[in-house]
Amino acid sequence: MVLSGGACVSIYSERRYVSVDLDLVNLRLAKRRRIREAMEAIGFSEQGRHFAHPDTVYLVEFPPGPLAVGSEPVKEVVPLTQETGTIRMISATDCVKDRLTWYYHSDDAQCLEQASLVAHSREIDLEEIRRWSEGEGKLSTFESIEDRLKR
Repeated sequence: MVLSGGACVSIYSERRYVSVDLDLVNLRLAKRRRIREAMEAIGFSEQGRHFAHPDTVYLVEFPPGPLAVGSEPVKEVVPLTQETGTIRMISATDCVKDRLTWYYHSDDAQCLEQASLVAHSREIDLEEIRRWSEGEGKLSTFESIEDRLKR
């Protein structure tokens, strides 16, 4: 499982954006039944595509793989180690691409703001994002927002 989506924005932006859902991409094609059993064993209940727990506002979702941003596979998965363990998550650069996917293809202005928060908080590869944007057919859109992504 790899963490992606808004939870990565929360981590990379040092909580300047707060997401209440955790998207753990199911790379190994674990059966939904096994995920449900594991989540129920720790007090979560299935509610549609999410799992909820009565003691937290956070929802957990297990979208199926492949792990991708737009039409490309994620380039890098990085570990985040805390006292409680290690979780694998998409890189800051891929997090920006993930948010820009929603901006490019759904005109989601909030996702552009989230991409900017990550870009201003972490080192990202802007040339990689340019290359990827061109592959998505969105080079002119990238060029119009590029300054917003610079530190």
